[in-house]
Amino acid sequence: MFTGLVEDVGTVEAVHPEGGGRRLEIRTALDTQGIAPGDSVAADGICLTATAFPGPGRYVVVAGRETVERTTLGSWRPGRRVHLERALRVGDRMGGHIVQGHVDGVAEVERAEHRQESWVIWVRPPASLLRYLAPKGSVAVDGVSLTINELAGGAFRLDVIPHTADNTRIPGLRPGDHVNLEVDVLARYVERLLAPQPDAPASGGLDLDSLRRNGFL
Repeated sequence: MFTGLVEDVGTVEAVHPEGGGRRLEIRTALDTQGIAPGDSVAADGICLTATAFPGPGRYVVVAGRETVERTTLGSWRPGRRVHLERALRVGDRMGGHIVQGHVDGVAEVERAEHRQESWVIWVRPPASLLRYLAPKGSVAVDGVSLTINELAGGAFRLDVIPHTADNTRIPGLRPGDHVNLEVDVLARYVERLLAPQPDAPASGGLDLDSLRRNGFL
């Protein structure tokens, strides 16, 4: 589990085929002595497992075929900068929102501009993910916890504050760039609770009628 608060912008040093997946070496300013084999480190919002440490400030991860096909990782080349975050520890502050590191889809940047005190980014997600997005709701874009400020025309607007811009590569995004998107996990559970459950008992359960009866709608 992660929070979407980037700890470092690392660099992909090497990429090698590994079956249908990839083996990557990543350079980071994080203290790799505090990362053990088997620990999770998110890279651009993808939960990856550290497997080896070829030197100080370097670690190796292996991504499977599904990860390559469902994220931007398949396009990564040496020199690419990536957002890095170590897994949340019990007792850590939750400064962002709950991020699992399970990418829901790849979105496309439509517009990006520096406007007064913030960067304004318009992102077009896959149509299937629009139902999970809401104004003032949370979304992870390349692993960065951000707030949706507006939804319009099948895209959403992000207003990125200076601190986030200074500590991520968000200002480098350009129209046509692709980013990993993870919707708020709470939206997934709400959908599951409201969906018809063929195997559920006939009585009880949560549905739209029960929400209306109890004043939630």
